[in-house]
Formats: sequence, structure tokens, C-alpha cells
Amino acid sequence: MIAIQPVFSNVLARAFSCWALVSVLTADQGEKIEFASANPFSFYHIITDLENQGSQDSYGILRLPDEPEQQNLPLVLGVNGSKNWADHHLEYLAMYREMGFATFELHSFNSRNVSSTVGEQISVTTAMMILDAYRALDKLIQDPRIDSQHIAVTGWSLGGGVALFSAWKPLVKAIAPEGRFAAHLSIYPPCMFDMELIEFLDAPIHILSGELDNWVPADACEDLVVDMLAEGVDVGITVYPDAHHGFDREGPLLVDEKGYTAADCHFPMRADGALLTNFLKIPMITPLRQKIALAFCAGRGPTLGGNPDARKASFEFARDFMRKHLAR
Repeated sequence: MIAIQPVFSNVLARAFSCWALVSVLTADQGEKIEFASANPFSFYHIITDLENQGSQDSYGILRLPDEPEQQNLPLVLGVNGSKNWADHHLEYLAMYREMGFATFELHSFNSRNVSSTVGEQISVTTAMMILDAYRALDKLIQDPRIDSQHIAVTGWSLGGGVALFSAWKPLVKAIAPEGRFAAHLSIYPPCMFDMELIEFLDAPIHILSGELDNWVPADACEDLVVDMLAEGVDVGITVYPDAHHGFDREGPLLVDEKGYTAADCHFPMRADGALLTNFLKIPMITPLRQKIALAFCAGRGPTLGGNPDARKASFEFARDFMRKHLAR
């Protein structure tokens, strides 16, 4: 019994922690907000042909903080990664509500009956999710409970790309939203692009990356930030040492056999949003072309998993970033 008791206690402790997290995350079932969007495959399709993209009914979940005052609230719009919504994403949003902010979970995947895009990255794309984010924003700014001037966007991995490139001016001009995001917090996004046109909105942008990320490497983000800073963009980056992709989740390191490793991928991006293949510079504006391009440069089996120090630091940074740019 003496040898078994600690194990049993640890199991009970973990079970209680899981129960407590679920209780926090499900205490507010939220309000489903529906809006009309579309399905542009790439940035190119948004910039050059948005009016001809197939329509899409989309939605997200609005949640309010537990405060008596429910008017004119700052809001954080969250965007999931390629594995759809995960517990650590929802923990950030719960933290923001504890700070007195409203939150909005964008459900681009569930709206399209997609559970994951790991290993294919075509059924729901960054372009689709950016359009969804702005269509949702335009609906949210009409809500008297929300402060239209204090809405930030954040996202992880694929959603980190949304948080980052939703500040790219050519996309914003083409979408022509009524609202704008006050700040963009991008967590381990894909950055492996050489941009022909580096023009971003004035809103502050920050990237959080892991030093050992081999899914979407941090050095590509560092290079992109250098280029952005040279053009006067309000952008910063924090790279956490000894941290892999998903450093802010809990749990051990594991290898995702289906996922891409993109360290050897680097694509030119034209001003019209078209990514070009590394070979022959062919526009990657169809699913087939994108698959072929990734087949030539990407491997499989990236490592992901939590790093306790990076997890703690990233939550603290996110809290301070949102307080700085949204608190009034």
C-alpha cells in the first residue's frame, strides 16, 4: 500500500485538475454568432477574385466575463491551429475573460465540417480563416456589448498565420472590412515567405515562437520580422529556448507522423498574394500545386509538446500584451 498510495494520489490529482479545467472552460456555454463568409483557397484568391468565391456559412462562440457590467467590453478573437481547438487555446481565452475581456472562438473548421488539416493544409486554409475573422469582426462591432475599437486577434500555428497576416494591407484592402483589429498576437505561425510587398497595418504585432520548432521554424519568423522592421512595421518576436511547436500546451513531446516539417521550405510571395514554388516559380494557387510544392521541400514527423518554462512565459506575455493594447 505504501508504494501504491503516491501513484493513486497523483492519479486523483490529475483527475481533479482535468475536472477543474473542464469546469472553467464549460461554465459559460457562450453565444453562437453566425455570419456569411466564403472559401478562398489562397491570399491570391482574396486579392484578385474574392467576389467569385463560393459562399460559406460560418460561426463562432462569443463568451463574456463574469462581471455585472456587460457593455463596451474589449474582446479577444481566437483562431485555432491545424488540429482544431485544443485545451491550451481555451485556457488563454479563459484567462482573458478573467481579465474582464470578452472572447470569441472562431470556428472555421467546424463550420466546414473539418476536424483537422494536419498533413494536407488544403481543406481549411489561412485565407479562408482570415476572411472568416474579418466577417466575424464586422458582426461583432455591431454588438453594443463590445468595444469596437478594442478588439485583438490571436491564434496558434495555422491560426497564428491568421493573426499575423490579417494585418497585411493587401488582404485588408481586398476584404474591405468595416472594423480593424487593435493588436495581433501570433503564436508559432508559419513564416517561411519572402514577401515582395511588406505593407502592414499600424496595429502592434508580436510573434511567439519556439527555438526548436521544426513544424514552422522560428528562424523563418526572425528573418521575416527583420524584413518587416526594415519597412517600419510595428512588430516584435520572442523565441523561447529549448521549446518545440506547441510549447504552451501541457504534456510530453511527441512526433506527429502526419505533420509537415517545413524547415527547408521558403516561398516567394508576390504582391497579389500568390506563393511561388521554390522551383520554376509556379504560383501555388491550387491544392494540387501546393501539394506538389510541399512534396519537394517538406518532410514529415514534426515534434510538438509542452515546455513548462515557455508555457508559463507565453501565458504571462499574452496577458501583458492584451492588457497593454486592450485595457482602457
